[in-house]
Amino acid sequence: MNATLDAKLYDCRDAFAETLERLGEQDERIVVVVNDSVGSSKVGGFKKKFPDRLINVGIAEQNMVGVGAGLANAGFIPFVCAAACFLTGRALEQIKADVAYSNTNVKLVGISSGMAYGALGPTHHSIEDFAWTRAIANLTVIAPADPTETSQVIDMAAKTPGPMFLRLSRMGVPEVHDKGYNFELGKAATLREGKDITLIANGVLVTKALEAASLLAKDGIDARVLNMATVKPIDKAAIIKAARETGAIVTAEEHSTHGGLGSAIAEVVVENAPVQMRILGVPGVFAPTGEAPWLLEHFGLTAQGIYEAAKSLKTHD
Repeated sequence: MNATLDAKLYDCRDAFAETLERLGEQDERIVVVVNDSVGSSKVGGFKKKFPDRLINVGIAEQNMVGVGAGLANAGFIPFVCAAACFLTGRALEQIKADVAYSNTNVKLVGISSGMAYGALGPTHHSIEDFAWTRAIANLTVIAPADPTETSQVIDMAAKTPGPMFLRLSRMGVPEVHDKGYNFELGKAATLREGKDITLIANGVLVTKALEAASLLAKDGIDARVLNMATVKPIDKAAIIKAARETGAIVTAEEHSTHGGLGSAIAEVVVENAPVQMRILGVPGVFAPTGEAPWLLEHFGLTAQGIYEAAKSLKTHD
């Protein structure tokens, strides 16, 4: 069945916050650690309900991750929340050593990822986080596409031991999954069947991929759309199947074209089922300052941009 887009836009941080509060009521081991980001992480409700279970370390991300690791070692389930750019950029050593190498049960939540901070510029764009985190052993990396998936990912994270990096945006997105959707760690979700080409995306770009598929359909091109929410471990079987059955792949991500989702997929393709690919993202540059929608347009991370990339592959078949 092909997915249909809900016209209403949702902030996935709301789904995160609501799920976290529900989990907090069910399990007193759930705690939150923030870097003076109670508002932007939307954990004010959690703080009000469980004031003794939210720790604000101030603007000290390295310390924040270390505190999270200590809490995990004491038997708690910490959700360590901060802007994705600062969580990964400032505290990468602690993520590597205190969380991943030590295999502690810490859930790292990168808020306002990609280029969602827009007008705050290159210092606040988080377009390297997939590359950094997926290179670290033991660390699961997930970027949900809508509120339904976000809620299920947070539920799964609380119940599944081990370190995780969960990448959430603040940009509004429609629901892309129906009420029967069930998130599975490490499994791609097929949102649209197709035989001519495969479009693979995650996070805010899943909706753009679905819109691009509708544009391609008008040209007689039947596009499969995969939501690859789990970047690590990647769904190799779905990628190989798509390559063999559709013969071409376009990936789209709100991230550098180096080391992210497209790179992870290309690694699978080149070893198992080589086909033509286009990797859409930020092409190895610092993204400029500008509002988030303009930045997506600037880098061709739109329905039209994905459509044109797919058309170029099919034209050269």
